[in-house]
Amino acid sequence: MTPTSTDNASHSIMNGKEKSNKCNIGTEVRACLEYEWRRKIQLKNHQFWQEWWVANSLDFNKDYDASVFETTIRVVGGLLSAYDLSRDNVFLEKARDIADRLLPAWDTTTGIPYNVINLAHGNAHNPGWAGGQSILADSGTEQLEFIALSQRTGDPKYQEKVEKVIVALNKTFPADGLLPIYINPETATGSYSTITFGAMGDSFYEYLLKAWIQGNKTSSLKLYRDMWETSMKGLLSLIRRSTPSSFAYICEKNGDSLTDKMDELACFAPGMLALGSSDYGPDEAKKFLSLAEELAWTCYSFYQSTPTKLAGENYFFNPGQDMTVGTSWNILRPETVESLFYLWRLTGNKTYQEWGWNIFQAFEKNSRIESGYVGLKDVNTGIKDNKMQSFFLAETLKYLYLLFSPPTVIPLDEWVFNTEAHPLRIVNRNDANLAALEGQHKPVIKIRSRKTGRLGGN
Repeated sequence: MTPTSTDNASHSIMNGKEKSNKCNIGTEVRACLEYEWRRKIQLKNHQFWQEWWVANSLDFNKDYDASVFETTIRVVGGLLSAYDLSRDNVFLEKARDIADRLLPAWDTTTGIPYNVINLAHGNAHNPGWAGGQSILADSGTEQLEFIALSQRTGDPKYQEKVEKVIVALNKTFPADGLLPIYINPETATGSYSTITFGAMGDSFYEYLLKAWIQGNKTSSLKLYRDMWETSMKGLLSLIRRSTPSSFAYICEKNGDSLTDKMDELACFAPGMLALGSSDYGPDEAKKFLSLAEELAWTCYSFYQSTPTKLAGENYFFNPGQDMTVGTSWNILRPETVESLFYLWRLTGNKTYQEWGWNIFQAFEKNSRIESGYVGLKDVNTGIKDNKMQSFFLAETLKYLYLLFSPPTVIPLDEWVFNTEAHPLRIVNRNDANLAALEGQHKPVIKIRSRKTGRLGGN
């Protein structure tokens, strides 16, 4: 996930007390539910309290400018996941409520959404610092949630909005499948800007693969897989190796120039590559899985290379020096442990569990305080900040938990994780092809059985 706005939920921790700055709109539904529950432990039934709070206290009618991206992945995704896990309609109705408030963001000439919207009034715009442009990750990371919402409700309007984005981008999709981080919402073309698998680019590529998996890899989803494979050819062109230790890393690109810099955010890529590798032919599958393993080693080394054994925000690779931390804070990010989870599930190699345990121990040593966990202002000195980002609960700890859980816990042939680590059920897609959005009919819903899919027998 790519936090790109001020809409990131966090818990500020001061003098041993917690306070949530966004629970009033449910910016991270599960984190907020847990937080509110701790304040009301007199209620004996936790699930009853969650449902009661969502039904009676979760109010989205706020005169508040929200990030469309963050609200989708955290709130819509969290509510849909709660629905898929519980089958309680209160979660589905709230997901529909907030999604309806977001829909005007897609009312542009091309369907490329504006990235900020007022939840009460529906006024949409792009952030001023983006120069009027839409952000690639913010505009291309709503497909899982809105497709799932159409599947669960039978209302195709959500799916149609987000798939129009993919169709628009595909019309001018480059041969290397790499898009710049700024997209003109009126023309659906990229502006001259950075190409990266890190901040503001990352989850667009992730969702090309996961939308295909979410729909059970049916023929109507071929466009997603084709675009993803094209983008992976582009990713290969960005791979370089350091000296002297030959760490594989993903460069950033500006025009024809490469920058030897990699964000920790890009450490989702090993897991993505592993997840998509087995649907290639044997030789390509082996190549991409091997690259995933190399990149995971680099990302783990981001952690191991600092005195605190926690990774900085980004790293530079200079000749003869391997990796050097750039921005040196750590805000409890999940991307590396996410990839370790996928690699362990897909290979069975317990090395990834060992690496995950070491990372968890570093969090325990450096970030644990009496009332929670905090980030570090500097991974070299260990000086703490005073915030626990909500994605530490939603993603980092969840992936660590799953890393040490049996594969039958949220099995990957039945569930797909959104970019905020909320699991959504895999559902067959038998609706019209993406290229024929006109005349699209109500999706046929069939829950995927455990016996089918990539990790089971066909």
